[in-house]
Order: sequence, then C-alpha cells, then structure tokens
Amino acid sequence: MSKTILVYAESRDGKLRQVALETLGAAHILAGDGDSIRILLAGSNITEATSTLTSYGADTIYTIEHDDMDNYAPDAYMAAVQAAIREAQPDVVLFGHTAIGRDLAPLIAASMSAGQISDVTAIEVEDGNASFTRPLYAGKAFEKRVFQSGPWVVTIRPNNIPAAEPSPDGGNSNIVDISYPAPSLRTIVKDVVRKTTGKIDLAEAKIVISGGRGVKSADGFKPLEELADLLGGAVGASRGACDAGYCDYALQIGQTGKVVTPEIYIACGISGAIQHLAGMSQSRVIIAINKDPEAPIFKVADYGIVGDLFDIMPLLTEEFRKVLV
Repeated sequence: MSKTILVYAESRDGKLRQVALETLGAAHILAGDGDSIRILLAGSNITEATSTLTSYGADTIYTIEHDDMDNYAPDAYMAAVQAAIREAQPDVVLFGHTAIGRDLAPLIAASMSAGQISDVTAIEVEDGNASFTRPLYAGKAFEKRVFQSGPWVVTIRPNNIPAAEPSPDGGNSNIVDISYPAPSLRTIVKDVVRKTTGKIDLAEAKIVISGGRGVKSADGFKPLEELADLLGGAVGASRGACDAGYCDYALQIGQTGKVVTPEIYIACGISGAIQHLAGMSQSRVIIAINKDPEAPIFKVADYGIVGDLFDIMPLLTEEFRKVLV
C-alpha cells in the first residue's frame, strides 16, 4: 500500500539548511515504489529555498510565506505544518532534530495521534519494514525502534543521514502555495540576536574545533578560530570554557549544550568530562590535544597529541595552509 511522506524543510534567513536535505534523504530511504514525497517550506522569505528544492525530485512542494514566520514562533509554524498536513494527508512526517524540529514534532504527533521516534541516526528498510536507530545514554548504547501503526513522526539528527542529491533530470516538482490560516499568536518574536560569531552552524558543521579550560582565556580561542576558518569548520567549547567566561554559551557542546556529529572533531585543552562527551562522542573522527597524557578525552579519541595546544595549533594551521592555500 502506497504512502505519502511529508518533509518539513527547515530554512534560515531565506536559505535552505543542510539538515533539510538530510531529512529529504531520509524520505528517499523510506519511500518505496508508488510512494509520494512532499515537502513543506514555510517562512517569510523562501523564494531562494524553493528554487533550490525544485531540483530534488519531490512530487509536490508546499509553500507558505507570511510575516508571522519571520522568526520562529511555535503557534505560527504549528499552523503552517497543520495546513500542509490537511493538504497532503501524510502517513509519515519528517523533521530535522533541531531546536525547531524538537519543538514542532511532538506538537504535530499529538495533533495527529501519531507515534514519534526522535533523534534518528540511521534508517533501515527491509521487505518494506522500516527500523530507526537512535542513541541512548549519551551515545553509550543504541536502540532500534519500529512503528506498530501509523501515522509516524520522526526527527533526524543532523550529519547522520546522507543528504538527498539533485535529480539528474533537474526535477519536476509541483509547487503549491497554501493559504496560511493565521492563528492568534500568544507570543511575538520581535528580533533575534545571535550571540555566536561562527559562520557555520555548529550542528551542521563537518569540522568542529572545540576549546576547553586549557585555552586559558578568550584570546586563547583565536588559534582555534584561525584553523576553523581555514578548514571551513565551526568553533565550539566545553562547559568549563563557557563557565570561565572565555566564550558565549551559544558555543557549548555537551549534555547541557549542543550535540554535534561532525566528520572531524578536534578537542583542544578539553579534559573529557562525561557531560562533554555526551555532546560529541558520535563524531566520526576525534582528535584530542591535551598536555595531560592521562586526560579522559584520549580514551575516546581516534588520534591524540600530548602537548601544549598553543604550540601545536599554529603548527597544524601552517601545515594545512601549505596544502589548502
């Protein structure tokens, strides 16, 4: 029996986020012959993002554009997603496991009387039956879950599911503008001040370079920022560095901060407390730089360098610059 999959494609400042393409990639994994993939794109400036999505092979792209969605407001976005659900009548709704996705998904699941599986890192389909893998206990264990009945709501962790690729034929999506049923907003976001100075979103960065108390000061992050700029990565921090006032809490990675799964994670002057490991232990390659050879971070690192980060980071940056510039 054919099913309809609705993908919520997240955008920011008019541009499509990488996690939107990864969520669409999850839809392609789940879709079988005769299944329909549909996309919802909602916001206040979505022309560029809509143009990008048309080449990715979805059957239909629903668009909702309104000033209410200039900044994220739960009531506004909830109304937009529900409008798309009324149009599509989906069997599966997919979100990215982002701040917005984590907020919207349970609201939508409750409104649909649907089951929900969150923070999915892998999807397997065998004989038409799908199973979803998600981490437990800060990544120390994994479980596989299945739905016994529909509909389904699923959130996809960034940097885990391969992103969808553009269709070779350029795509032929049907774009449908949906009327926005403006709700009575209980809260109105007037402005958003982003404290992080990074050019790349931490959750989506392929390379993350993080500093801990070992950076010693705010200026101690400069060597990390220099290498991150060279490699096209993002800078993160441990809670210890944030608590010490070396950087803003927007950069915090760990159990009470952001969870990242980059291809390369470089930990500089980070001891490796369990709370920090909870936010980065699923990185594909972990490189640790620390003066203490007994630091716990080396137990999870694929590569370790024992030494002073202020001696090592300039050398690394110099060597990478020889290759990349």
